[in-house]
Amino acid sequence: MFSFNFSNVSPLIQKYTELCVSNSNIDPALYTTYDVKRGLRDINGKGVLAGLTEISEIESYIEENGKMIPCEGKLFYRGIDVNDITAGFLSDKRFGFEETCYLLLFGQLPTQPELGEFCDLLASYRNLPPTFVRDVIMKSPSDDLMNSLGRGVLTLFSFDDYPNDISLPNVLRQSLELTALMPLISVYSYQAKTYYHDGGSFFIHNALPEYSTAQNILHMLRPDSSFTEAEAAVLDMALVLHAEHGGGNNSTFTTHVVTSSGTDTYAAISAALASLKGPKHGGANIKVTQMFEDMKATLSDWHDEDAVKDYLLKLLQKEGFDRTGLIYGMGHAVYSLSDPRANLLKKAVAALAKDKGLDDEYKLYQLIERLAPEAIAEHRKIYKGVSANVDFYSGFAYSMLGLPQELYTPLFAISRIAGWSAHRMEELANQGKIIRPAYKAVQPRAEYIKLADR
Repeated sequence: MFSFNFSNVSPLIQKYTELCVSNSNIDPALYTTYDVKRGLRDINGKGVLAGLTEISEIESYIEENGKMIPCEGKLFYRGIDVNDITAGFLSDKRFGFEETCYLLLFGQLPTQPELGEFCDLLASYRNLPPTFVRDVIMKSPSDDLMNSLGRGVLTLFSFDDYPNDISLPNVLRQSLELTALMPLISVYSYQAKTYYHDGGSFFIHNALPEYSTAQNILHMLRPDSSFTEAEAAVLDMALVLHAEHGGGNNSTFTTHVVTSSGTDTYAAISAALASLKGPKHGGANIKVTQMFEDMKATLSDWHDEDAVKDYLLKLLQKEGFDRTGLIYGMGHAVYSLSDPRANLLKKAVAALAKDKGLDDEYKLYQLIERLAPEAIAEHRKIYKGVSANVDFYSGFAYSMLGLPQELYTPLFAISRIAGWSAHRMEELANQGKIIRPAYKAVQPRAEYIKLADR
């Protein structure tokens, strides 16, 4: 059942690992016996109700006569369809992430003066403490940027005059500061990693107050600080679409659980970061990009549908790419017919692909989006529809922007801090109980045996 890599551990650790695992196997049939919904989801993908929220809503089905009928996916931020939100700022030819943060945190759309005031407040927070870059980022560079980001967030605790104060005004101030500073920590950590681990150059560009979050990321990341408005617009769209996704996703639920214990903001957000780092949650778009790189290298004709479908079948049969049996970017825990975020990002990606002369790559993505659900339906027993998720196109967007893969998951965090902060505020404002679900013990009772008799 399990395979172990013992190449880098001692024989004693090998022994203890095997002992631990041999006494940790739970009969899968017991989950049915006790009606335990693994992953807190039932066989149809419906989540176990664990709380209430006003921050966002995911719609993937309608109920008729007690039956769940799949529908086109919809996502609402504070009750407003994300399609309408994006259409609003795109029609005005402006960036939308800051407006989205305001909406998620405060529950209403800002007026133009309020939005300007909010952007100015975020800009005023885009300065790391003195010596932070030198003493925290440069002196302990890591080739894992999510760990660098988590360490940076925890270290900010030491620079806060009121780190343990969980009153709502103080938590809001901390949340806004983290929203402003996480792009800096992420990009500067990448620069340090490039210099110390990859032998590249190290440079620091200060964030500019007149720039949006998306513009500042590109400005700080690129050696010459240059970018086009079209590039910044695609990155901004990605940030908007990753900013929030219901209270039940793993990292947001982690935020609720940890917040309910009464801990500080830095600890709560670092816990969310630890959750997001997991490849089952925040790292999927990296796998999508790597899968397509392998696909393009393997296929001689990207337009040959039979060859493409054969490649997909080999993936499902664990004979291709990383041999996991997965087609990355396809399927979602909640959505079935469509992921609205994927549809919106697809439109933005199409325009950027045309600008960059990457139409063939975009057409390959479209082809996989069409063929993959057919291949999965033919070879897997599935209980709901399968469609492209947001990771399917976000990886392509980031690769066209020339963003390093090491930054893909930190970019997710830079965006999702908006949702995490809103949910932390909601948990504190409602003074909920500490979250403590139950686990059923299935280990038989045993007698204690004295050491001399064992």
